[in-house]
Amino acid sequence: MTRAPHPADPAPRRVVLVDLSRPLPDLAADDRHATALVVATWHGRPVGSLELALDADPEATRARLAPLLALVPAARAAEEARPPRLGDDRLPSVTVVVSTIVARREDLELMLDGFARVDHPDVEFLIVDNRPVLPADDVLPGLVAGRDRVRVVHEPRRGISAGRNAGVAEARGEIVVFTDDDVRVEPDWLRELTRPYVDDPSIDAVTGLILPAELDTPAQIWFERYYGGFSGERTWQPLVLTPERAAGGLLTGARVRVEADGELVRRFAVYGVGAFGAGANMSFRRSALHRIGGFDLALGTGTPARGGEDLAALVGVLWTGGRIAYEPGAVVHHRHRRGTDELLHQLRGNGLGFTAMLTGLVLRDPRHLLGLAWQLPLAVRSMAVQSARRIGGGAGPVVEDAPAGAPGAARADLADGGAGAAGPDGADGAAGDAGHGYPRSLVLAELRGYPSGPRAYLVSRRAARRSSWVAPLDEPSWPVRGRAGRADRPRPAAGGTATAPATAGGAGHPARDSLVPRP
Repeated sequence: MTRAPHPADPAPRRVVLVDLSRPLPDLAADDRHATALVVATWHGRPVGSLELALDADPEATRARLAPLLALVPAARAAEEARPPRLGDDRLPSVTVVVSTIVARREDLELMLDGFARVDHPDVEFLIVDNRPVLPADDVLPGLVAGRDRVRVVHEPRRGISAGRNAGVAEARGEIVVFTDDDVRVEPDWLRELTRPYVDDPSIDAVTGLILPAELDTPAQIWFERYYGGFSGERTWQPLVLTPERAAGGLLTGARVRVEADGELVRRFAVYGVGAFGAGANMSFRRSALHRIGGFDLALGTGTPARGGEDLAALVGVLWTGGRIAYEPGAVVHHRHRRGTDELLHQLRGNGLGFTAMLTGLVLRDPRHLLGLAWQLPLAVRSMAVQSARRIGGGAGPVVEDAPAGAPGAARADLADGGAGAAGPDGADGAAGDAGHGYPRSLVLAELRGYPSGPRAYLVSRRAARRSSWVAPLDEPSWPVRGRAGRADRPRPAAGGTATAPATAGGAGHPARDSLVPRP
C-alpha cells in the first residue's frame, strides 16, 4: 500500500547543472520547485554541489549561488594540470552492457537516445534482453531499430548477473562498461570513464559519478540525501583505490588505500567499496572480469539475493590485487525510485544483498572470514550510529558553510570517513527541511534485510545449480554459447513461437572462445 503524503515530506527539488566558466544563470522559484540541487561544473566537468532555496527574484537566487565561485580557483588549477584530451587513436575499444527486462519503455528510450550522442570512436552497445518469455507486442525491436552501434543479446536466465555475463561473453571491446536501463549519459561519459585505463595500465576497473536525474518525490530526495544516491561518499576528485597487505601478509586487499593526486586521503575496509562505485556506472578491463570469474550468478536483481553483484565484482578486483579508479568526470544521471513503496523494497534489497554478497565471498574464499572478523565490531557500531542519525534527521550530508567540492571539503570528509560529501549539501543546507528525520520505516527496511542475506544467497545458489548449467565459484561464471541447452537455447515468445537469440561474432570471437565451457 502506498504511503500517504505527510506535511513534513520534502518538496520537489530542481536538479540544475551550472557551468562556472560562464556567468551565473538566472534561477527562480516556480509553481513546483522552491529549492534546487545545483551541480557546479567547470567546462562541463563536475566540481561540486550546492543545495539552496530558490527565490522568486532571480537576483536573490544568484546571490545564493555565489559560494560556488569558491570552487573556481581549484577547478582552474585542476584543468591546467590535467593532461591533454586523448586522441581517438589512443582510446581503448569499449562494449557497454545493459541488462534489461524492458519494464519502463520511456526510460529505455531516453537511455538509447543518450547512447546515440556518446562521443567515442570505437564503442558498441549491447542491450541484454533478460526476459524469459517475449511478449507478443514486444517493444524492444522497435526501440533499437535503426540505431547505430546497438545490438540485442537474449539471455533468458533470470537475473542481472546472468544478463551481464551474457554481455561479457558477446563483448568485442577491451573495456566492458555496465550501466542501468534508467540512466541518461553525458556525451563525454565514455571518454572520461576509459581515460584512466590509458593513463595508468595498472588500473583494472573504473567507476564514475552518479547524479540524480530528478528529485521530484520524497522517496527520491530521501534516497539522494541520506544515502548519497548510489555513492555513500560522493566526492568530486579523481581517486585511486589500491589494496594493501594486512599484518603478517595473510590477506591482500582486505584494506584499501584511497589516494587523490598521489596523496593518501584515507584507508577503508574492502567491503566498503560501494562508497566509490555502483553498477549504474562502472567498467572493467575484460581481462579483469576473466580473472575474478565474472558476476556471481547467485547475486543481483532477479535472484533471491536481490543485489550485491556489482559490489562483489569490485571487491573481487581489489581482493585479487587489482586497482580501481574513480573518475567524477564520467557522469550518468539516474532516475531514482519515485514511490516510497519502491524505495522500501529497494532498501530492504540493499541490506539483504549486502550480507548475501558477504556470504558469497566467504564461500568463494574463506579468508574473507578473517577480513570480516576484525571489522565487524566497528561496522556494527557505525551502522547503529548512522541509523540513529538518519531517524533523528542528521544522517544526510553535513550542512557546511561551503559547497560540496570546495577546496579541502571532500578530502576532509574522506579522511574521517564521514558523509559530508555524500550528496546535496551546501550553505543553504536542506532549504527548509534539513531537520526532518528520515522515515523510520526506511531505516528499518534496510536493517531488516541484513539477517536474511545469507539464507537468500544459499537459496539463490541452489537455484542456479538446478539450472541447465552452472559456473563453479572458482571458474568464470558467464555463459559460453554454442552448446545445446545453454545461453543459445531458443526461448518461446508469447504464443509459443521460438525466438532465437540475437548474436554477433562467430568462430574465433576472442571474448567467447577464451571462456571455459561448462560440462
